[in-house]
Amino acid sequence: MELLKEIEQAHKRIRDDIFQTPLIYTNWLSNHCNGDVYLKLESEQITGSFKARGSLNKLKWIQEQNLDSLPVTASTGNHGLGFARACDLLGIKGKVFLPHNAVVSKVESIKAFDVEIEFHGDDPYTTEMYARKTAEENGWIYVSPYNDSQIIAGQGTIGIEILNAISKPDNILATVGGGGLISGIGAYVKEQSSQTNIIGCQPENSPEMSASVRAGEYREVESKPTLSDGSAGGFERDSITFELCKKLVDDFVLISEDEIADSIRSMIKHHSKLIEGSAGVAIASLLKQPERFADQTTVIIVCGANISEDKLQSVLCD
Repeated sequence: MELLKEIEQAHKRIRDDIFQTPLIYTNWLSNHCNGDVYLKLESEQITGSFKARGSLNKLKWIQEQNLDSLPVTASTGNHGLGFARACDLLGIKGKVFLPHNAVVSKVESIKAFDVEIEFHGDDPYTTEMYARKTAEENGWIYVSPYNDSQIIAGQGTIGIEILNAISKPDNILATVGGGGLISGIGAYVKEQSSQTNIIGCQPENSPEMSASVRAGEYREVESKPTLSDGSAGGFERDSITFELCKKLVDDFVLISEDEIADSIRSMIKHHSKLIEGSAGVAIASLLKQPERFADQTTVIIVCGANISEDKLQSVLCD
């Protein structure tokens, strides 16, 4: 399997420049489901998200291919931050396109790294379409947050770290947006531990991938506001992650906004860990259906910690 080889290459390529994040046993969730539950804390990754892996792998790969075109991306959040950090680390020029109404704190985080920033449009979709068009017109390399085999391979290195610690987990839960995270982890884990269930977790307010996989074809679904902004929105119709999710994901769980908020509060209460909404989706999936994880070993991907101040206040004051 070509993707498996790319994941193994990615692991060698990036392991010295990222954190091997903690995999901790959680008494709280283990007791809740009468099983053994572990949290893979990508919330403690460099830049506060798993996105640091894929971005770094892609940009190192570009260097290896001796491509001298400017790498660019469009992102208001974790992908843009991971991309900016990778450019800065590697000493290469890069450009991040942002909408004019991007959250100030996220803009400042990206500005902390040595990348060029250009503002265009008032929503992420408009900004992305402009960035893609501008990249094509100038012969630049557009770096997708998920629709790219090198990005997926970078995220798949999480699977290597999990199986190095727990050889055959019964379940792995991961939040799904564009599908890069679960595609990478699923591709590696299924090859090494075929009986492991890969469970995709999505907010009820933004379920495009699960709706499409269940239908067996691309389905455009309106995305409503959600605390899980890191997974919000749809995916490209021709994204390679769609076929991977159809093949690798065994089931999907949909989570309400109240359930996301509760999981964020509970992580603070039980583990003193601050997480973002998309990480809360995966945790809430086990809290919602504890009986299905009884007497099993389950790993939950805690994908990020970058929650905005206003969202955190809304959760804590609810």
